[in-house]
Amino acid sequence: MEEIIQEKISADHLLYVSLKYTKTCDVIMNLLLRWRKMIETCNDHTLRKAQKDELLASIPDNAIGKIREIKILFKDNPDFLEAMNLLMMLRKLENLKTERIGEFRKNVALKIQFRGEEVNVNLEKLKEYAELMEKFINTTKDYLVPPQPKQKRTR
Repeated sequence: MEEIIQEKISADHLLYVSLKYTKTCDVIMNLLLRWRKMIETCNDHTLRKAQKDELLASIPDNAIGKIREIKILFKDNPDFLEAMNLLMMLRKLENLKTERIGEFRKNVALKIQFRGEEVNVNLEKLKEYAELMEKFINTTKDYLVPPQPKQKRTR
């Protein structure tokens, strides 16, 4: 869980500090790549726990197989499914066609062509993704570290 928290702290710094002062598409790209690494790290830990709990026979070697298994394990959790859909885009981010808009300005945006659609990653979209990441991390944390029952205090 510590590794996941460190990734989240780095991503939050990019979003709330670096992007605030630089307003460049490079910072947006780095933030999206940081989220990709964070999701993949969560998936790896989640799949290891699922295998340990005998919910999964083996962990797939490729990323698509891991995403498929996560979608099966958390089919009732819309936040997890949405995070996996975001991961599908983030996995190909370096190879997708992108366009930089309004760099160094308040309305900085990165237009990404993904599956025939244009995704406009602006500050509002980044806030939506940040909320999704927060829910995703909390759900992952609940799965990996179940809450401990409170012990009664005796005097």
